[in-house]
This record gives sequence, structure tokens and C-alpha cells, in this order.
Amino acid sequence: MELMTDVVSQAFGAGSDRATRFAELLAVHGVERGLIGPREVDRLWDRHLLNSVAIAECVPEGASVVDVGSGAGFPGIPLAIARPDLDVVLLEPMARRVAWLEEVAAKLDLDVTVVRGRAEEKAVRQALANRDVVTARAVAPMGKLAGWCLPLLRGGGRMVALKGSSAAEEIDRDRAEIARAGGVDPEVRTCGGEFLDEPTTVVVVRRAEPAAGRNRKRR
Repeated sequence: MELMTDVVSQAFGAGSDRATRFAELLAVHGVERGLIGPREVDRLWDRHLLNSVAIAECVPEGASVVDVGSGAGFPGIPLAIARPDLDVVLLEPMARRVAWLEEVAAKLDLDVTVVRGRAEEKAVRQALANRDVVTARAVAPMGKLAGWCLPLLRGGGRMVALKGSSAAEEIDRDRAEIARAGGVDPEVRTCGGEFLDEPTTVVVVRRAEPAAGRNRKRR
């Protein structure tokens, strides 16, 4: 696997060594444990690590972030490596993936919190409520994803979902579901153009601010 040192440095800054170590762990143990396919090893950087870290430009400084369905660690771990200012929670329902995420965090000395659970669970929504940003990659169609992720956000917080070339079509198809979940102003953005030949496509959806007086008792 050829390391694009200058590109990695540009994307990860002071976290370049950690990012390289993460790629090494994935290339060996990630394959052994069935977290990624062997064919993914040669494209770990552009398709996975760089593709994930590109969304850092969509995340405000000092934000609290929940990465829903972290799996092998995307996009949450690359994001946490590049942005130590963030408070990152990796949310994953499968025990073997949770174990992997905990091991990687320990080996990289990465300040993240790993939580086992699903975004739609009541206990998870209570524990992880009022976050600034929720991220997701290859988890579900936009409508379903909005229903899972938006309840974790504070009013005005944003969901950042990594999507492919059909992102605009997904928004059009699922616009009503997104609105029912409390989402407003869905838009397609591209990220990482400075270091990716094919920039990452994301859908950003903001959670509506609560209406003034909505929860007040009528007199």
C-alpha cells in the first residue's frame, strides 16, 4: 500500500502517524476479523480514511459528535484523529465491532467514547441527546437515517451523511420523511477537494429549532 505522505499530512495534520497506524491495523486485523474485505486494502486511503476525514470541514470547532453505525471506524475514527478538538462518540450495535473500536481507540491513544447501541433506542436517545453533529456512512437511505439521527441533535444541530452520486435523488425521494423527523434545509455538499481526486459527497440536514413556546402550558 503506497502512502501518499503529503496528502495524508494535509488531511490529518498532526494526526498523520495515528492515521497511518489505523490503516495498518485495518489492513491486517480488520481483514482477519471480517471488518473490511481483502480487496479494500489497496484502496484504504482514498476510499475510506481520506473519504471519511474529508467531512471535517462540515463539523464546527469543539462540536460534540455521534458517529452512528461506526462499524470498522468510519467516519468517526479518522474524524477524531484529525480533529482532537471534537468530543466524539462511536455508536455501534454489534459486539464484535464494539470490541474492535475499543481496541483501536486504546492502541491509538484516541480520546473517543465507544457506546454499544442503536440510534433509535430510547436509552441511547436519552444518553446521547442534544449533540451538535451526527455523522453516518453507508448506514441507511436518507429518510430512515433522518428518523434515527435527527433526534440525537440539539435544535440547529446538523446531520452529516456520507452519500454517493445519487445524493440529490435521495433528498428528493425522502424529503417528506426528513421533514417529519424534524429536518430542514437538506443540501448536497462535496468535501475534501483539496486532497481527493473524487471529493466526498455528503448530505447535510439541520434539525429545526424548537418553536418558541411550543412546550409552554396554555393559560
